[in-house]
Amino acid sequence: MIIGTLRQYARLMRLDRPVGIWLLLWPTLWALWIAGDGQPQPTVFLVIVAGVVVMRSAGCVINDYADRDLDPHVARTRDRPLAAGQVTPQEALVLFVALSLVAIALALQLNRLAQGLAVIGGLLTVAYPFMKRFLAAPQLVLGAAFGWSVPMAFAAQSGSVPRIGWLLWLTVVVWALIYDTIYAMADRADDLRIGVKSTAILFGSADVFIVSLLMIVLVLALALAGRMAELGPWYFGGLLAASALLLHERRLIADRDPARCFQAFLHCHRFGVVVFAGIVLNYTFRHPLP
Repeated sequence: MIIGTLRQYARLMRLDRPVGIWLLLWPTLWALWIAGDGQPQPTVFLVIVAGVVVMRSAGCVINDYADRDLDPHVARTRDRPLAAGQVTPQEALVLFVALSLVAIALALQLNRLAQGLAVIGGLLTVAYPFMKRFLAAPQLVLGAAFGWSVPMAFAAQSGSVPRIGWLLWLTVVVWALIYDTIYAMADRADDLRIGVKSTAILFGSADVFIVSLLMIVLVLALALAGRMAELGPWYFGGLLAASALLLHERRLIADRDPARCFQAFLHCHRFGVVVFAGIVLNYTFRHPLP
């Protein structure tokens, strides 16, 4: 009984589907490595990474709570624990509060600036699920929330958020617009039927074209960030390889087939890990390990 309940809680937190954790984690690691000049502080690294996992889990719980009356009407989400009645709304709220308390405890290990930014990040996390009712582009709020760990990482590591920190945050907003539009393209028919808003609906027949433009902006923004951080060939080689992954995702969504769009979404985090690999290689060979 207890094990079964815990399993449903884990599903509610999407621990069985970690793609969201990766999408949050890779930009956070970009920021930590750049802010720490290739050597982030161990304590900051552990606290920020743990915070990513906890806040993503909390975000999934509050999202499913907000969507508990909508998810049963969408084929892909009707088996979620709340939608299927395996977890009650009251249990979900208690779990969200518990996760939020853990997040607060983690934030208290950081400096004042990072703590202040953590409060904003928490508000963005709570706000996003409710934006789908009235905001035509709720993905902008998702991107702001998913990217907020970037300025937090700079603040925790260096005590300030320089221009490159805000540039990387805006870059992550663009990346989130890309992958969550692709995600929404898989659910467009259901979202139209139940009245949920998304950029896939907003962009209409121009969706693939706009996503392609956003991909170009994403690569250019990361190239600019690399120049600002004085990163070298290893980084730009990684960015080139990551760009090839974007082309693959673009091919997958070209015919707007929902299954292929969802497949493309599941592949999106690979872009983040390849960019991170380029950053790590840059600092490893610029500052060889003893």
